[in-house]
Amino acid sequence: MLRSGDSRHVEAFLEMLAAERGAALKTRQAYASDLADFAAHCAPVALCDAQGRDVQSYLAELSRAGLAARTAARRLSCLRQFYRFLMLETVREDDPTERQQAPKIASSLPRPLDEAEIRLLLDTGTRGHENERRDIVSRAALELLYTTGLRISELLALPATCVHVRGPMLLVRGKGGRERLVPLSRSAREAADQLVHFDRDLASPWLFPGRNPQKSLTRQGFDKILLACALKAGLDPDRVSPHVLRHSFASHLLAHGADLRALQMLLGHADIATTQIYTQVMSERLRQAVSAHHPLARKGVSDLVED
Repeated sequence: MLRSGDSRHVEAFLEMLAAERGAALKTRQAYASDLADFAAHCAPVALCDAQGRDVQSYLAELSRAGLAARTAARRLSCLRQFYRFLMLETVREDDPTERQQAPKIASSLPRPLDEAEIRLLLDTGTRGHENERRDIVSRAALELLYTTGLRISELLALPATCVHVRGPMLLVRGKGGRERLVPLSRSAREAADQLVHFDRDLASPWLFPGRNPQKSLTRQGFDKILLACALKAGLDPDRVSPHVLRHSFASHLLAHGADLRALQMLLGHADIATTQIYTQVMSERLRQAVSAHHPLARKGVSDLVED
C-alpha cells in the first residue's frame, strides 16, 4: 500500500510516461506494480525516501526468490526511471539506484528458420487447409510477418484499409504508439488484398477479423493457424512462432547485407542496443564460414578469428 505522498509522485511518473514517452497501458501497469512491490519491501521507509541499501537488499531478495534475471533487470530499470524523474521534479537530490548494477542477462535469440524452410512454410504450409479462407488468411499472415518483420501484436492490429493506400510502404503502429513505415513486398500486398476482397461482406475494420468481425483475430486464434501451417510444411511446430518469423526476417536481411541502423528502423526498436544483439548471429556465421572454407581451418577457427 503506497503512502499518500508516494501515490501522488507515482501517479505523476506514470502520467509522464504516457504523455512524453507514449508508454502503453500494460507498460504503465507493470511499472505501477513494480513500484508497489518495492514500496512494500522498503516499509516503513517511504518509497520516495528509499536509499541505495534498500535497492541493494531488494535485488538480493529477488535473487533469493529465484526471480528471472530479465525480470529483476526490468524492475531495476523501473526504479531508475522513477528516481530520476523525482530528481528532475526536485523531489529528491540523489538517485539511490545509481550504484546498482543490473543483473546479467544471457542474450537469447530463437534459432531462425533458414530460407528454404521459410519457402516451404509459405508454399506448402498455406495450402490445403479446411477451407479456402483459411488458406488465404494463412498466406497473408505469413507473407506479412516474414517480409515486414512485424510483431504479432502489430500484425493483428492492422486495419483492413492498410492495403488501400497504394504504394511500396506499410504504416505500422508499434510499441508506445510509435509509428513507422516498412516496405511492403508485392506478394504480401497481393495476399492482403486477396484477404480483404474475400472478407468484404464481413465489413470488418480489421485486416484479420476474429470470430466477431468487429474484433481482430486473437493471438490464440493466430497460434492455431500457425500450428496448422507448420504441420503442413513438415516443420517442428516448436520452431515456428511469430517471434521466430520476425527473427528470421532480421537474420536473413543481415545475411544479405543490411546494416544495423536500417534493421533498427524496420524492427521498430527505440534503441540501437536492442538491435545489436543480432551481431552475435552474424559473428557466429562468420566463424562457421571460416571453419568451413578457410584452407587453414583445421588449425582451429580460434587461431584465425579473434573474439
